Amino acid sequence: MTAVLAELQGNEHTKIAVFPAADFAAVEAQLPQLQDHLRDHGAVLLRGLTADLGEFNRVTETIGGALLTYTERSTPRSNVAGNIYTSTEYPPAESIPMHNENSYSASWPARLFFLCDTAAETGGATPIADSRAMFRLLPEDLRERFAGGVTYTRAFREGLGLTWQEAFQTEDRAVVEEYCASHGQTFEWTEEGLRTRHIRPSFVAEPHTGDTVWFNQANLFHVSSLGEEVSEALLELYPEEDLPRNAYFADGSPIPAADVEKIREVYDEVSYAFPWQAGDIMVISNMLMAHGREPFTGKRRILVAMTG
Repeated sequence: MTAVLAELQGNEHTKIAVFPAADFAAVEAQLPQLQDHLRDHGAVLLRGLTADLGEFNRVTETIGGALLTYTERSTPRSNVAGNIYTSTEYPPAESIPMHNENSYSASWPARLFFLCDTAAETGGATPIADSRAMFRLLPEDLRERFAGGVTYTRAFREGLGLTWQEAFQTEDRAVVEEYCASHGQTFEWTEEGLRTRHIRPSFVAEPHTGDTVWFNQANLFHVSSLGEEVSEALLELYPEEDLPRNAYFADGSPIPAADVEKIREVYDEVSYAFPWQAGDIMVISNMLMAHGREPFTGKRRILVAMTG
């Protein structure tokens, strides 16, 4: 079969290459072009497949290699089969802010695979945003304030966000302590559970292209991401260090809400979303593309795998 790039969709900042793929053989035939586009541009959409879990697993392993376990979790997901998971299980009315997967951690997946098992009745897109465009378009003074990195704090307890057992996938405190020590995190056991704190970069050089990418989750971890009503209610109930998660500058000083709002505005400018079709498989380079989720109605089931 001759490899044909059907079309390039997107906006002036973010684009995705749409490849026709009636079956797995079509994916294999186009593999060199798929890989080149992922390395250079960051996103491809395979359209025309059936929503089959076995085929999804073959596609992910062929393009990305062995599937990774979801570690150091920050959102609720369910395991479907092997290392294939549901996408983040937040209520349909909520949006999920743009982010690069696990960029708050010392290790992250190189590629993400999304399978549309069931498209929503309305909404429910998985928008993507070019991380290079994000870095270029953010104001220089904001980038300078973030130059030292982002401090991420988390407080784990029963009944509010994930427990430490869910986040680290263990019941053994010693395993958590070893993980934190090997990943540059400080930790403190509390009566309610656990607090962790660590610093990660705000922007980095992407290895293949050499381009600087905006690569962090400050906008997602920051308490303001919960909305004014929820964040104010939490701060009335808990001291700041006991919030489920929060983000600060590298020196521990607060990130102004105006900075976080500006990051959201630029994500809105850069991002591109397309309506899912059942059987679609989107593959993104995690460093080159951020992703999120739009609110939706009806049933929606997007499965996720990570490699690299």
